[in-house]
Amino acid sequence: MLKNTARSRRPRAAATASLAAAAVLGLALAGCGQDSTSPQEARGRADTRVQAKAARTAGTVDCARAKCIALTFDAGPGPHTPQLLDILKEKKVHATFFLLGSKHVDTYPDIVRRAAAEGHEIANHTWTHRRLDQLKPDEIRSELGRTQRAVEALTGRAPTLMRPPQGRTNDEVTAVSKELGLSQVLWSATAKDYATTDSALIHKRILDQASRDGIILLHDIYDGTVPAVPGIIDELTERGYTFVTVPQLLAPGTPQPGTLYRP
Repeated sequence: MLKNTARSRRPRAAATASLAAAAVLGLALAGCGQDSTSPQEARGRADTRVQAKAARTAGTVDCARAKCIALTFDAGPGPHTPQLLDILKEKKVHATFFLLGSKHVDTYPDIVRRAAAEGHEIANHTWTHRRLDQLKPDEIRSELGRTQRAVEALTGRAPTLMRPPQGRTNDEVTAVSKELGLSQVLWSATAKDYATTDSALIHKRILDQASRDGIILLHDIYDGTVPAVPGIIDELTERGYTFVTVPQLLAPGTPQPGTLYRP
């Protein structure tokens, strides 16, 4: 089984954290009743005064006209991430990486630097993958703050996006995220790649769920995922999709700290 294989190939703490997410990724998206904003709404709410800044920071793709979709990866970096970066470079696609701190950012600093240098959006997935909605504010602050500081030390820029483990959030998580300058980002398509090594199945699941203004969730830490990525990119490109980062998907709006974004 993939879970056993993953445990044998990654540090135990990282495997435990990542597999905890697996238990709920197949369920309906969480959010614990929190209000959310769609990419379309984010674009519609854009203040004309920030449009020039958004164009500079998010690129020139107009997702109000283009058929955009965001490719995101959780819980890395890991041993498979360099291969993924090679694929993305070849395909000229930029992704958003929601990184774990412990056993990931602190274990693969050169990969974090490379991803940032190659134009990918570097985002926060907490330090140890604890469910934030079960923590006290100081604990939430520590989980997010440690990864913020670690990424900024490596790349020179603190993340502006975070993904709560298991998609679980609440008012306390929202308040701390706002305090730290972080927007919350959920997803619309997942391959359940924690449960299979079948790259063809991962490919099919994402294609079946793909939609305009969607956000794809994958994990570059699992064996079957990265081999599925070239086919996903090629097929969705053939279908007329443009791959963007999450900030590009929201532009000319800019991600607002504390806001929960969900397609």
